[in-house]
Amino acid sequence: MGALLALGAALAYGLGDFVGGFASQRSTAWAVALTAQVAGATAVLALATVVDGSPTGADLGWAVLGGIGNGLGTAFLYRGLSSGRMGVVAPVSGVGATLVPVVVGLLAGERPGLLVWLGLVAALPAIWLVSRTPADVAVDGRPAPRSSGLLDGVLAGLGFGAMFAALAEVREGAGLLPLAVNQGVAGLAIVAVALVVRASWVPRERGAALGVVSGLLGATATGLFLLATREDLLAVAAVLTSLYPAVTVLLAALVLRETVHRGQALGLALCAAAVVLVAGG
Repeated sequence: MGALLALGAALAYGLGDFVGGFASQRSTAWAVALTAQVAGATAVLALATVVDGSPTGADLGWAVLGGIGNGLGTAFLYRGLSSGRMGVVAPVSGVGATLVPVVVGLLAGERPGLLVWLGLVAALPAIWLVSRTPADVAVDGRPAPRSSGLLDGVLAGLGFGAMFAALAEVREGAGLLPLAVNQGVAGLAIVAVALVVRASWVPRERGAALGVVSGLLGATATGLFLLATREDLLAVAAVLTSLYPAVTVLLAALVLRETVHRGQALGLALCAAAVVLVAGG
């Protein structure tokens, strides 16, 4: 059951990223990201009023920590993508988001079985390959410094990985309020980073409204991830959830008719193998 929930989270994250990327072509990426977080926080907060739950101070503290990681991860991911280094930023962030909770889970005493380990090992290159693109130049046609894309990817991965690890500490009886807090704090973190780098973050264009859809999907994905961590190991839930780039790539190919390159096809095959191995374990 935990594996299915995590795969559901991957599906929702992947679909949300697809919608968010589409919206970012019609508005600034920062505005779309902020709209998404505000929409997600509002929707979850409304549901929290009718869903039973008694969060403790510790639950809310973990939610705040996860929200900071969520916001910083989103901010650095968008900054890196805007530099034209998608082929570096996306795969590095995806692998980083996987490694952090896996390490945390192992330190906490989790011991996956052999098939699960094989699935985890297959998932890392799968995430890398499926996120890679052949484009390796900045928007103006000049090569962008690899170091800058690598740094943004590492920071984004650490942020998302911290979010996964922190949210896994939220108790089952905490209800939905910690999830709403996570989304709201992430929005504040995005604004803070945008101010530091002097980027436009106020949603003014109509295209930013699509961020609402992306935010609702993202909140759904985070909720499914939370449920998955209660049914399965953190390492398993995090790895399966981090396969979301495969969903985005498939949607881009089916809806936008984008080409799936050889490396991405291999990555998709490895994703399928990782899912089978982890589920079988």
